[in-house]
Amino acid sequence: MENFWFYIKMGLNHVLDFSAYDHILFLSALAIPFTFKSWKKVLVLATVFTITHCLSLMLSVFEIVVMDVGLIEFLIPVTIFLTAIFNIVYLKRLQGQSNILLHALATAFFGLIHGFGFSNYFKMLISGEDEKVTPLLGFATGIEISQLIIVMAVLLLAYAVQNMGRIKQSIFVLVASIIVLLITIPMLYQTFPW
Repeated sequence: MENFWFYIKMGLNHVLDFSAYDHILFLSALAIPFTFKSWKKVLVLATVFTITHCLSLMLSVFEIVVMDVGLIEFLIPVTIFLTAIFNIVYLKRLQGQSNILLHALATAFFGLIHGFGFSNYFKMLISGEDEKVTPLLGFATGIEISQLIIVMAVLLLAYAVQNMGRIKQSIFVLVASIIVLLITIPMLYQTFPW
């Protein structure tokens, strides 16, 4: 059980690490178009992301799929950039849409990419261990908890800005998505596989 808690903490630290803010940025971009009223949809998306993130991590740990690290490091900011663009393009479809299928499919695909991005580090950590399922489950639990913290924080921030600051949702989504794009551009440049 002590080992399980260690990997929960690792999952929490992986997502909440401000020096490696790609996870936080992606989850923020994912939550930006939603209001606090639709928090359940955002939690579903975060869970889809966790499941696919851990699936690709598992595929990598058991060496079922091996990915080029340089390509994955570039694709991570691409997923953030595309999510922010998606937010801007679909501004008019914000409120009345109950179907999150397109969001869920994109989130699942992006979760796979992000999982492969962390797999080499994770494989190094568990290389001496015979049992790999417990670390994966602990790590997945830590990821899910931290992602819920981030998306709830983004939803609360959106609520405060939109309701207390009397900013329209479309303006908030546009400005927040542009900020995400501006933060992501240097990441794209730094990781571009020249």
